[in-house]
Amino acid sequence: MGLGERQGPPALAAVVSEAVHAAGGVVRRPGPDGGWEVLLAHRPRYDDWTFPKGKRDPGEDDEACALREIEEECGLRCALGAELPSTRYTDQKGRPKVVRYWVATVLSGAFAPNDEVDEVRWVSPGEARDLLSYDRDLGVLAAATAP
Repeated sequence: MGLGERQGPPALAAVVSEAVHAAGGVVRRPGPDGGWEVLLAHRPRYDDWTFPKGKRDPGEDDEACALREIEEECGLRCALGAELPSTRYTDQKGRPKVVRYWVATVLSGAFAPNDEVDEVRWVSPGEARDLLSYDRDLGVLAAATAP
């Protein structure tokens, strides 16, 4: 830059990270009492109980991501129903994360323990409230099991 030329404003020092996009499902089936049972997944890496979900692959839409993640984690091929409330939080790497959820109904398949999920449980909504590891999942549960 020559003498007398103006310099622009300094570049922002902070890098704004893009949100991580993920999707999943609340897999449900009719329960013995006439209400719903929902499928919860235990992830040994985090020692938590949550709904099956995962990060979206490049070029993948959210619905396809939800179906893929349910099948990868729980071995179940599903059909998606109504969209449920999304959750927003900061992940373990400090990035903003948005997870979209749908009601999911099993078409076929069976669970087998794997690297991501070592156990699944079909539980009532009350049992799910007690077992879920994250408060942010409670609104999703309520929407999926509302009469």
